[in-house]
Amino acid sequence: MFGEHMSAPLIVVVAGETSGDNLGGALIAELRARRPELRFAGVVGPKMRAAGCVPWASAERLAVMGIFEVLGQLRAVLRLRRELLVRIRVERPALYIGIDAAEFNLSVAAKLGRLRVPSVQYVSPQVWAWRQGRAKRMAKCLSLVLCLLPFEKRFYDSVGLRAEFVGHPLADRLPQVPERARARAELGIAPDACVVALLPGSRRGEVERLGPVFLAAAMWLKARRPEVQFVAPMANPEVQQIFGSQCLQLGASCNVRLVEGSATAVLVASNAVLVASGTATLETLLCQRPMVVAYRMNPATFWLMRHLVTVRHFSQPNLLAGHTLVPEFLQNAATPDALGQAVLEWLDDPVRIEAFAAECRAIHATLRRGATDRAADAVLAILDTSGQLLRST
Repeated sequence: MFGEHMSAPLIVVVAGETSGDNLGGALIAELRARRPELRFAGVVGPKMRAAGCVPWASAERLAVMGIFEVLGQLRAVLRLRRELLVRIRVERPALYIGIDAAEFNLSVAAKLGRLRVPSVQYVSPQVWAWRQGRAKRMAKCLSLVLCLLPFEKRFYDSVGLRAEFVGHPLADRLPQVPERARARAELGIAPDACVVALLPGSRRGEVERLGPVFLAAAMWLKARRPEVQFVAPMANPEVQQIFGSQCLQLGASCNVRLVEGSATAVLVASNAVLVASGTATLETLLCQRPMVVAYRMNPATFWLMRHLVTVRHFSQPNLLAGHTLVPEFLQNAATPDALGQAVLEWLDDPVRIEAFAAECRAIHATLRRGATDRAADAVLAILDTSGQLLRST
């Protein structure tokens, strides 16, 4: 039970890393605007904290990618789960919302049934791609999955788990007509310049594995197209330090301009993009920029996943399109020559670029649904159904 002095309903929100923090911050702000009596606490990043979520722990503690990478920090992750469950047992929240970090959040949700705390997963894990048996476990412990992509809801419908396709907040935020001239002016890029954007990832491991390959691909391109300029928007200071050091190791031959943040402006301003698989590929698609997608992971993780994955593509643009919309290169296939050649083919084919941009616009329209409003609607419906929300009369 809540203490007499703390009678307002509590929602526990647990997010993993920056993308989850962005989603959580927007959702919390919307819920508080509609129901000011609600309280929020959990595993948070700066956006969630700014929205009024009391920090029980930092989201950075969940910013781990890959099966074997997680094993290396398993003790710390299990300690965080124990701490969280203790707080939940004491506070008895009205609802638990897990954002991304699916393995962690589902393991917590599985233990909340005995406490009669309903659970929502915001951002579907990729159960439609690998380990589909997880869907049965999810159906036992979740009240709802909030899906960002349309094909995810269709999968959950097929296994009897309630799911809502809310759309993607990026599609709501980004304009449907990118302002390329304005972006170039902001960045000081000439209107007629040929620019290739490099986005090697937002996590240390990604940049350590992909950074040298991306830079080698840039040098491959530069040898064939001396006029090409390279700009790399850096997701955070840690990534900038790692990628900057990689550039310095190559010396004067590596002429890449690093930009702190400003990813959207760099994408809109570019002629083509070399990008690590992840949310950045969706942002690139919504900016209607032709891209080449690459990813490298821990070799042991890759060995295991190649025997479990059931889909043909791994990048979000191809999954959304349902066909090979953009070139994608995984693990050892992501070589400098292969990536450089794929970027060059985009630069040499304006007809292909226009067809690509048209398909991007159609996908954008599908994803632009008012995601945060829809997610808030669904969360409040769960609270109302559970009878734990204090309604105003």
